[in-house]
Amino acid sequence: MLNCLVVALGGGIGACLRYLIGLIPLKEPFSFPVKTLVINLLGCFVIGLIAALAVKNSSLSPKTVLFIKTGLCGGFTTFSTFALETETLIKTGHIGLAVLYVALSVVVGVGLAFAGQVIVGK
Repeated sequence: MLNCLVVALGGGIGACLRYLIGLIPLKEPFSFPVKTLVINLLGCFVIGLIAALAVKNSSLSPKTVLFIKTGLCGGFTTFSTFALETETLIKTGHIGLAVLYVALSVVVGVGLAFAGQVIVGK
């Protein structure tokens, strides 16, 4: 039960951070979802870092790892918004932007997860 509370606390903080970033006013010249992309890429990097730190540093509390990986990163990043924004780009005729968004999200996201691990030295 304590693990559920740890995840809930991290998830709540992550979701609030995502919401606050969403409030940042950006003058986007087109309908590209910059904020969601940045949120998801940052989450990929952080989860790569914490995963590597958890493997490398056995003194890192499993609850801390659970708080950050499952809670904070899970609440912060958003696959559902990514999917909806991609669908909206396609439906509004921005096929090229949709492909760019998907490619950047997946390729750069996986690359940043690797980068986080490389920085830690895993």
